[in-house]
Amino acid sequence: MVKRFKFNRLVASTLALVLTISIFLPSTISATAQTSETQENDYPIVLCHGCMGWGRDEAFGRLAFNTKYYWGGNIDFQEKLNDEGFTTYTAAVGPLSSNWDRACELYAQIMGGTVDYGEAHAKRHGHDRFGRTYDGFVPNWGQEEEDGSIQKVHLIGHSQGGQTIRLLCTLLGQGSEAEIAASGEDVSPLFQGEHNWVSSVTTLASPHDGTTLADIKGTNTVVAIALAAVGSGLGNLTYADEIFDIKLDQFGLKRQSGESLRSFLSKVFKSSMWTNSIDNCAYDLNTTGAVMQNKWVKAQPDIYYFSWACMATKQNPLSFSGYHIADPLLIADKGLYTAQWAAQAAFIGSYHRTNYSREIPIIDEKWWPNDGVVNTISQSGPHYGSTDIIEEYNGTPKIGQWNFMGTKNIDHEDIIGRNGDESLNFFFETATMLRQLPK
Repeated sequence: MVKRFKFNRLVASTLALVLTISIFLPSTISATAQTSETQENDYPIVLCHGCMGWGRDEAFGRLAFNTKYYWGGNIDFQEKLNDEGFTTYTAAVGPLSSNWDRACELYAQIMGGTVDYGEAHAKRHGHDRFGRTYDGFVPNWGQEEEDGSIQKVHLIGHSQGGQTIRLLCTLLGQGSEAEIAASGEDVSPLFQGEHNWVSSVTTLASPHDGTTLADIKGTNTVVAIALAAVGSGLGNLTYADEIFDIKLDQFGLKRQSGESLRSFLSKVFKSSMWTNSIDNCAYDLNTTGAVMQNKWVKAQPDIYYFSWACMATKQNPLSFSGYHIADPLLIADKGLYTAQWAAQAAFIGSYHRTNYSREIPIIDEKWWPNDGVVNTISQSGPHYGSTDIIEEYNGTPKIGQWNFMGTKNIDHEDIIGRNGDESLNFFFETATMLRQLPK
């Protein structure tokens, strides 16, 4: 019991450190989706988690938050959706990885096969080209069905997961000239382009323009320290990956059985993931990295895009500048982490800068409303560096552009049901709406 208590405390304290710079999860809402029961497609739904997310079979959520599932807290949203007839799968990609690496992993998990990060990308960022091998959620993904249509999927991403699924769709649709040139005939289908295999993209509280929380100086270092702490805590356990799998095999960041803590820490801090690379979550989540992605990750003309935003702050009545602070009615259910979330909300709610050398030159009061992790203004869709069209949803979804569904007065976790089951109906309504999209 003593050892378990010490380990739980280690995980909790480590997570608190990571959350200071991460883009997390959650939910408690009801959507304004269509209610007609007309079914136009039966495409599977694939859920993609955000930064520091975990898989359904990992114990990290239970140990750190006393909630088992990323999607649903102590209610398994995947199985609830399946019970209602919505075929649903939950992906588990790198919790600290870049959107590129995560997209490659998501592709392999849906299609089946070995992860191919791309020859050019792997060389540029100093890691292995190939990763793990998966059976595949939808092995017939992209194949022609009996009626002549293509087997597609619906992608739902929370937080960084929204950035990840956007990038995956762009690679499928546009391909990668760099990867084709580097790999020739050995190039993965993921990088070949002209694959119209996704019906819809739905993003929940995603930092399309980044989050100013990740603009904190030294974010890479903080993530590296957190990774070292998690790795050192789990490295000597036989079933460490069943507790929390960091999925950084491509960088060699896995503490081996019997490896000393000193050796593992040295490996972490010297890794190219932090020392000379932007191939990590810390970069992709800040405002500069997000805009750089927006410049080439575009809405594809044959995909429906939906976005939801969250806000859990209010103006500080004691502030002459109109700074935002956490709304105690919305961010007061975090237990051990309530003070941390309040601090995050206050930081985002008062952060401002004017720097015309940055991709987003001015951060002002428009950026202060937030959900405790991501600026609300960043969640409707990609604005900076992007030519994507973003319009408020009027009841009729438009293809090839963003249908902004609105802002919910909830925090970053509530939208995926971490602290209650109120969002389950929202997921049912969203799944129903997606099913009504034409083939």
